[in-house]
Amino acid sequence: MNAATKLGAYVLGVAVVFGGALGAGRVVGPTATPAPAEDHSAMVPQTEPVAEHGDEHAATAPAKSDTPGGLQVSDNGYTLNPLTTIKAGEPTDFRFTVTGPDGKPVTDYQVEHDKKLHFIVVSRDLATFQHVHPVEAGDGVWSVKLTLDDPGAYRAFADFVPAGGSGLTLGTDLLVAGDYAPKALSEVSRTAKVDGYTVSLTGDLVPGQSSKLTLSVSKDGKPVTDLQPYLGAYGHLVALRAGDLAYLHVHPDGAPGDGTTKAGPEIVFYAEVPSGGDYRLFLDFQHGGKVRTADFTARAGAGRPKPTAEPSAGPSHGEHSH
Repeated sequence: MNAATKLGAYVLGVAVVFGGALGAGRVVGPTATPAPAEDHSAMVPQTEPVAEHGDEHAATAPAKSDTPGGLQVSDNGYTLNPLTTIKAGEPTDFRFTVTGPDGKPVTDYQVEHDKKLHFIVVSRDLATFQHVHPVEAGDGVWSVKLTLDDPGAYRAFADFVPAGGSGLTLGTDLLVAGDYAPKALSEVSRTAKVDGYTVSLTGDLVPGQSSKLTLSVSKDGKPVTDLQPYLGAYGHLVALRAGDLAYLHVHPDGAPGDGTTKAGPEIVFYAEVPSGGDYRLFLDFQHGGKVRTADFTARAGAGRPKPTAEPSAGPSHGEHSH
């Protein structure tokens, strides 16, 4: 980008896209054995009852939606509500609620991957990524220490399963005032380096089909075979579609302690993306008592055309924190 965009004194922004209901952003794909009878949904169209505002009878009629996860601040009666503004570079006790169909903050959640709620914050240019862990402050309020170093636009995702309900991923925009120069999307790559580790990616994203992705972790040229469980798995992968940040949270095939899954170097995922184009992949893994994040840009299908005017100075590399 050739010019900085001035963000004025914005308060916390909320991008609201109302549409049909969608399922959880979690996916576990097929394995060599028959798949368990569980609902593992992806960024694919879902069909669920949706009530239009003011129409008490609409909930009885199914409505089809092709809206991927994370694009809506409100879905199936649940709404993500930020309560805190953020200033660039200032550590903030960021608070939010999720209200339910009755309009009250939700206080009862199912535990998924060791947590009642997972919270992801990324910059709109996909250069920075944080997977943080809010705590319950009481009365349905969640609280997390959050620092957004640079001015600009960010997207926050709440990934959760309300008690007795289906998994949801809600998203909202966070705007941080100041001079903002968005970074160019990193080039497509199959290798990422972080903190002395090298993570290699094999497999391809195929629009509309389940794709096997294998991520191999090495350190100093040697395979890492003693990965440590993190949130009940050897790795967590988040995929975000460039442009609108449609969200997909996938989990690896197998689990620690199941008698067959090895602690590295390979972590296998199955993911389904809804369209061609560029995606950012963020892999969280734990080794030596520390969680690290490796990031890739991957392309599904033919992808998007390269810009021909005003090319950027070069790709940027993501910054990650936990």
